[in-house]
Amino acid sequence: MKKGAKKEKVKFNENIHYSPAEMNRYLGALCETHNEHLKGIREDSIILNRKINNITEVLSDHTRILNEHTKKLDSHTEMIGVLMEDVSVIKSDLKRKVDYDDFLALTRRVQKLESKI
Repeated sequence: MKKGAKKEKVKFNENIHYSPAEMNRYLGALCETHNEHLKGIREDSIILNRKINNITEVLSDHTRILNEHTKKLDSHTEMIGVLMEDVSVIKSDLKRKVDYDDFLALTRRVQKLESKI
């Protein structure tokens, strides 16, 4: 289409009269055209609904998997908390215990002191 070209408007001529048969044929053709367009739209909507259903199923599967992982993470977090408490108890117990070398040295000192008495 050229830049300066304009669409010509179809002028309605009041003097032309169509017969009922012509009007029926024209309206029938118009109805068929619209029905075909509606059929295409209906088919597209069916396809889109199937795609949406598939996506919904995939998302529900992912949600289920995420929920399972969340439960596992929660249980692991609890186990880590218990382990941290146990480690702190072990640390405090180790601070109170004497090293084996220190124990031997102390035993020798006590034996020397006992031998002098």
